[in-house]
Amino acid sequence: MRLTFTKLLVCGWLLLASTATIQAQGGDQLTAVRSAIASGSSHDLAQYLAPSVEVGFDGDSQNMNTTQTELVLKNFFAKNAPGKFDIVHQGAGPDGTPYAVGRFAGRNGTYRVFIGLKANKSTPTIDKIDFTKE
Repeated sequence: MRLTFTKLLVCGWLLLASTATIQAQGGDQLTAVRSAIASGSSHDLAQYLAPSVEVGFDGDSQNMNTTQTELVLKNFFAKNAPGKFDIVHQGAGPDGTPYAVGRFAGRNGTYRVFIGLKANKSTPTIDKIDFTKE
């Protein structure tokens, strides 16, 4: 009985430690992502994209590869020159995968931005980005 309890305790600590590591990596990643969006640089943002990204604008979303996503974001930033971008909320899903919600103020209005990260072996990458006009 004591051995089972000890094993469960060790497994629980390992799970908590791995979740904290993923969240820390996601937080670092989000700082760089925030900077790229704030400057309107699709090129800088592209280095954090997963091979397949769900990209959405006002409820219409599509899965795209990294190159397509970069081009779509480049066009979006060209039409909506960034004025300001702030992350207003960060969190993690039940599996520890980090996400962020931000507010992007551009030339054509203000957008709520959802950024979902996918945990992989090295660092989290963006697998979902959604812009919804407020």
